[in-house]
Amino acid sequence: MIWLFGWKVRAEALPGKKFILIGAPHTSNLDFVIMLATSFVLRLKLYWMGKHTLFRAPFGWLAKRLGGLSIDRTAPHGVVEQIAEQMNVAEELILVVAPAGTRKYTNHWKSGFYWIASKAQVPIVCGYIDYGRKQAGFGMSLLPSGNVGKDMEMIRAFYKDIQGRFPHAQTMIRLREETPS
Repeated sequence: MIWLFGWKVRAEALPGKKFILIGAPHTSNLDFVIMLATSFVLRLKLYWMGKHTLFRAPFGWLAKRLGGLSIDRTAPHGVVEQIAEQMNVAEELILVVAPAGTRKYTNHWKSGFYWIASKAQVPIVCGYIDYGRKQAGFGMSLLPSGNVGKDMEMIRAFYKDIQGRFPHAQTMIRLREETPS
């Protein structure tokens, strides 16, 4: 399908079998389909986070089968800790996170992807869908250094020329902590 529509898949060497995969820019529902096709081409099993209620009957089995990881947002230990723990016990786990958190424009990314990777001590890989070049794949990877500003500068530089399906809806690549008040 990917080649039929004139797209190319590109991937740098992956940093292992456990990492956080940034899904960006995220401006369209079509992004999910293209990322699934890309993972199929690269023979990778991707996982994603979903609210725990998605995993109840009658369709909970389907959410799990499609790579869903149940998150209880009401739990006192928080999402970062829940996912970091799952990353720690898994032998293989590639977790896709769309840090924009929406397909609409916002002025910052959510920082959970960074803190999960930091707590679980796993790399962050820049996944992308570039509608301008009709190219999707995985690029630069980095292990969080703890210097959020420096790490985000590298991530911003990577995504600088990558265009979402709806460029006007692309979220600014900065964390809330970096956003001026």
